[in-house]
Amino acid sequence: MRTFAIGDIHGGLKALIQVLNKLEIKEGDKLIFMGDYVDGWSESAQVVQFLIEVSNKFKCVFIKGNHDVWCQDWLKTATVNTSWYMHGGKETMESYEGFSEEEKKQHLVFFEKLPLYHIDAENRLFLHAGFTSLHGVEKEPFKELFYTDRSLWEMLLVMDNRIEKDSMYYPKRIQHYKEIYIGHTPTTKYNESLPINIANVWNIDTGAAFKGKVTGINIDTKVCSQSDHLPDLYPDEKGRNK
Repeated sequence: MRTFAIGDIHGGLKALIQVLNKLEIKEGDKLIFMGDYVDGWSESAQVVQFLIEVSNKFKCVFIKGNHDVWCQDWLKTATVNTSWYMHGGKETMESYEGFSEEEKKQHLVFFEKLPLYHIDAENRLFLHAGFTSLHGVEKEPFKELFYTDRSLWEMLLVMDNRIEKDSMYYPKRIQHYKEIYIGHTPTTKYNESLPINIANVWNIDTGAAFKGKVTGINIDTKVCSQSDHLPDLYPDEKGRNK
């Protein structure tokens, strides 16, 4: 069995399909999606529908991202969060035109069931953003940090790679897990189009919300497959290009 982690998608269905085709998914494979399925490009509702259908054919884990929380709230209450609207929510709302109320309810159920993190049999942790507890995710008192925290990644960016794992200075947070996979902070912010690995942490958000790509990574071999740049797939759209 192969296991793949799929980075942030942000409404880019065409990019997602490209990645899955390149990975040549087959029966027995496991797909772990890192969250932020919506907001950005024009096919957010279509991405959710596609993921629901994919889960009927393959073993899937869908992590909840911060944009998924916003979309869930809108589907549940019809209340439009101003910040969400300005950061891709407008495009997501438009993508739901033509979807029936029953289909929207199915999508709400999808969002409500999303776990905040996943730990596999080999003690590899998957979550959208990060956590702060020195004792691991099970002891994290602020659950919203799982989809909003950037301190984990910011800590790693300035970490001295000469520090040994058994040193008292080695970050306690990351010692609990064999590997940690995150999204949320685009690697393109650091002029990198591929996932970035620091210590035992892999950031696989490669900027699909903006001008980057959707990435899938085989977590055993570390071989990556990527889509085209999202603006090339949606040339008539701006997405969240800034």
